[in-house]
Amino acid sequence: MSNNTQIIHSIPVDPLTGSISTPIYQTATFVQEAPGINKGYDYARSNNPTRAVLEKLVSGLENGYASFAFATGLAAIDAVLKLLSTGDEIIAVDDIYGGAFRLFTHIYEKFGIRVHYVDTTRAENIIDFVNEKTKLIWLETPTNPTLKISDIRTISKIAASCNAWLVVDNTFASPLIQKPLVLGADIVIHSGTKYLGGHSDLVAGLVIVKDETLADKIKFIQNASGGILGPQDCWLLIRGIETLALRVPKQCSNAFRIASFLEVQPEVAKVYYPGLSSHKNHAIATQQQGHLYGGVLSFSLATDTLEAATLFVSSTKLFKLAESLGGVKSLICQPALMTHKSIPQEKRIASGVRDSLIRLSCGIEEADDLIVDLQSTFAHLQQLKQAVATQ
Repeated sequence: MSNNTQIIHSIPVDPLTGSISTPIYQTATFVQEAPGINKGYDYARSNNPTRAVLEKLVSGLENGYASFAFATGLAAIDAVLKLLSTGDEIIAVDDIYGGAFRLFTHIYEKFGIRVHYVDTTRAENIIDFVNEKTKLIWLETPTNPTLKISDIRTISKIAASCNAWLVVDNTFASPLIQKPLVLGADIVIHSGTKYLGGHSDLVAGLVIVKDETLADKIKFIQNASGGILGPQDCWLLIRGIETLALRVPKQCSNAFRIASFLEVQPEVAKVYYPGLSSHKNHAIATQQQGHLYGGVLSFSLATDTLEAATLFVSSTKLFKLAESLGGVKSLICQPALMTHKSIPQEKRIASGVRDSLIRLSCGIEEADDLIVDLQSTFAHLQQLKQAVATQ
């Protein structure tokens, strides 16, 4: 079956009523026939029928053994980090999401978890940091916001050789484009807020695992820590996933058109998009993602200053200035002052997040309209520049 048909028919009809839409089970607890004898549910933190439908749906999307829904993407990351013990080490992609960096650095490092940040686009870089304490190898591919691509299959072999788990944040690609578990990963993470939800109306996180052993561990952490996704947001996420196969190809097409446009603009220093043949990881992106390269791209300005980027992101009309990505409306942001503000400047710049870097999340508008918006912004800024020069 096609992706769209498979997704739609993976969402079950309610067996009790025949409802074509998954019911929202808005309840805190469930009546039992006798202590421990129930219909599979006893307390809503432990499980909920609406959440169960979502988790089974996402497991199917990622070809996983089981999945677990959390209140936010960071809550999902936090649950995976709770697999570790004091003295364990993580090898993480250097161009890491700012929220993950903050969680690693300010929460888990004080508990004795050490993190090595590495350019994982070269798998051999990882080997230099592997030791008997390595428990997680942490990838984002594509990364946020410079769209670096790591070779999941090759790195999974490195992880297996040192008995570490390979974790892949698949948020930017979505399971429609890339399936890390099939490529050898052990754990996949999603910010469901992004492409899975798709409408910028919820926050959610998901952890998908490859086997029963990991499923038991994450299920225990989910129940013990309690950072679950509520039934209303589970329902919204199910509804969002129903149109995933319609939205993502359009967003990818828009991103490619815009990246191609930006690549020839004199005001642009560099464009970051794995769909461009100029991208250094284009070949591995094609191998892992097929011919859908995602709906997010970034670019840096020829005038590499915070002020120039701030002026640009504050001047677009259709691209709305906001954090997040993956929704049907196009968004623009300045990572240095927004998503990656918590990362020290020297580390941020070393990983490729320059002061003038601008990130675009392409929605489902028409590409021509979005390009006109960017053209108008460049023209407006040029006029301002000329006016200042004549004063």
